[in-house]
Amino acid sequence: MFRKSHLLCALLTSAVMMGATTVDAKTLRVSHNLPTENPAHISLEYMADLVEEKTDGELKMRVFPNAQLGTQRESVELVQNGLLDMARSNAAEMEAFEPTYGVMNLPYIFESEQHYFDVLMSDVADEIFMASKDKGFVGLAFMVDGSRSFYANKEINSPADLEGMKIRVQPSPSAIQMVELLGGAPTPIAFGELYSALQQGVVDGAENNPQALVDVRHGEVAKVYSQDEHTMIPGVLMISTQVWDSLPEDQQQALQEAGKEMMAYHRDIYNEQTKEMVQIAKEELGVKFVEVEKGPFIEAVLPMHEELAAKSDQLADLIARIKGLAK
Repeated sequence: MFRKSHLLCALLTSAVMMGATTVDAKTLRVSHNLPTENPAHISLEYMADLVEEKTDGELKMRVFPNAQLGTQRESVELVQNGLLDMARSNAAEMEAFEPTYGVMNLPYIFESEQHYFDVLMSDVADEIFMASKDKGFVGLAFMVDGSRSFYANKEINSPADLEGMKIRVQPSPSAIQMVELLGGAPTPIAFGELYSALQQGVVDGAENNPQALVDVRHGEVAKVYSQDEHTMIPGVLMISTQVWDSLPEDQQQALQEAGKEMMAYHRDIYNEQTKEMVQIAKEELGVKFVEVEKGPFIEAVLPMHEELAAKSDQLADLIARIKGLAK
């Protein structure tokens, strides 16, 4: 316990020092919790090159992978408090910080991958990005993160199969409610702890995209991937409001432009790598992929759309606009 606390203090101290030198060095530290082989890391490095090019080297990004600067939540809190420049999290995690991200987490709100990407590039995304400015951070880009499905050591062909199962979820109200409506027992656990939790039976299953089966070897401890594709939750790249406000307008514009270009680049490499990961999961890890009839899943969770829309006019408007972008 002492060692863990000591490590966290060291990380926080390091982050404070980084934040203190940001204005002088014009190097923005970016934290994320994924390995360097993940498309998110590759795409953030690509964006770093774009930013340096667009600002003639006056602004740079340095990307720290593998949760070197803390977990996703810790990184977001550091950004929020101005102690870290930028972080990559996801909309599920961000819902606890800014409720408007909840519209992106609704199960089955996106009708297709194209619909999903169209929303990520739309004015809906821009409105969500700026909604949190007074809460310590501004969104810069959404990053496609595939569709999420359940995986365990048994097939999940219907909500009835989830009865009594402890399912790891992200610390998101939407994710928790979804699993409850489907009959499972939602169990929030940090992503980095999930492999051992699956291995030791702390949870019976999880839900994520196919990348997780290979990237962090979940396919070694969960042998059935049931493709219900309940959500398409994007990654979120954000910047501290304090840092954002300290940048001149041309550098803010460069970050936004680079973010948009990165989003299209990331979509291509993510979708291509996902195909490769599915093959690796099947052939090298022995994971069985199961096609699922989605109707019963959709019916069980659709009340979430009406419930969220009833919370505010803004949320109702965002949901309507998202659905209106479907082709």
